[in-house]
Amino acid sequence: MAVYVKNLVINTNEDFSENFELSGVTGTPTNLTGFAGTCHMRKTPESSSHTGFGVSFTDRVNGEIRISMASTVTSTLKPGRYVYDLMLTRPNTQKLIVLEGTVLVRSGISTGCF
Repeated sequence: MAVYVKNLVINTNEDFSENFELSGVTGTPTNLTGFAGTCHMRKTPESSSHTGFGVSFTDRVNGEIRISMASTVTSTLKPGRYVYDLMLTRPNTQKLIVLEGTVLVRSGISTGCF
């Protein structure tokens, strides 16, 4: 599996989710049956603290996966740039990073107007 790069934007105080379709080099969907997933966001790759995303498999056979974060979590984030990655664990316990990128956390200036 290749490592995909996708940059994300998260608005504070809002629910966040993003869907991905993982495929092999030939374009065939990656069967994710039996896989587990972990996704974290950090200020820098060296940071010891992190914020976790929820990881769900929306269609394992067709390589569809979703990462998400509830508004109760995004409300605690400080605006700025972060890095993240999604690590999958195969049924044989082999771990691999399949997705990575930056996250821009934005604080809406109009949220106080509602």
